[in-house]
Amino acid sequence: MVSTIPQDYRDRPVAVIGAGTLGRRIALMFATRGGLVHITDPDAAQGNRAVDWAMGELPAVAATVDGGTPGTITYVPEQKTAVAQAWLVIEAVPEHLDLKKTIFAQLDADCPPDAVVSSNSSSYASRLFTEGLKTNNRMLNTHFYMPPGSTVLDVMSNGHTAPEIIDFVLHTFPEYGLHPFLCRTESTGFIFNRIWAAIKREALEVVYEGVSIPQDVDEMFALNFGTKAGPFRMMDQVGLDVVLDIEQHYAKDNPNLPEGPRILLQKYIDEGRLGAKSGAGFYDDYPKPERS
Repeated sequence: MVSTIPQDYRDRPVAVIGAGTLGRRIALMFATRGGLVHITDPDAAQGNRAVDWAMGELPAVAATVDGGTPGTITYVPEQKTAVAQAWLVIEAVPEHLDLKKTIFAQLDADCPPDAVVSSNSSSYASRLFTEGLKTNNRMLNTHFYMPPGSTVLDVMSNGHTAPEIIDFVLHTFPEYGLHPFLCRTESTGFIFNRIWAAIKREALEVVYEGVSIPQDVDEMFALNFGTKAGPFRMMDQVGLDVVLDIEQHYAKDNPNLPEGPRILLQKYIDEGRLGAKSGAGFYDDYPKPERS
């Protein structure tokens, strides 16, 4: 298969599939160069809230990007319509492998032949849901952390990704205020997330065992490392349901991991405490979510 680079990418939209916490933040970053970004999600209320949030943040974020100027972000209900002319499509749906397989099979058929198609998965290698697709040579992982606060992302081949696609992503994403780093071999958890997972998991285990409480762990972490937030506050921002999905995936790969962190996360989730997005998680000081 021969890969083609989307030479006219500045004149074409970016499509983001999923209007959750990370989807809307990814859309925000790709709207900082005056272009058009489509957000698509089966939940119209969530899609429109994502657009409202991202457009509200856009002027300030675009001002931090070299050559930046605010573009436009719109909600497009139908995935096929959202990706029809896109030069870049980023999947940012929950960490469920079957869902990702379904979406990538659809994208294989619906995307333009030169589009770059990537997954924001925080734990799954894209190989697991692109194997056998006819356009898998232009599919890969682009794992974002939490833009615009963190503009770092991992870039990882699916094992078939054309080298020119990898190079294109590494050289083009910085135009949007992003900092991509290449995973040089397949790695569950990519680069920084492997380091973060060990910190996060041990922090959860310390609280599960009753050794400490989330607030004290976070305060010690911030004082020792000079950060604004500790692991529990950061998990609240990601979403405890997302954190649990990731931990369960790691546990499938390594059955020797302690069970305590997953038990603790499930307890909070069962109480409806999903983190900042639900108004409460390990902390209770978040704005209550809007009712659709």
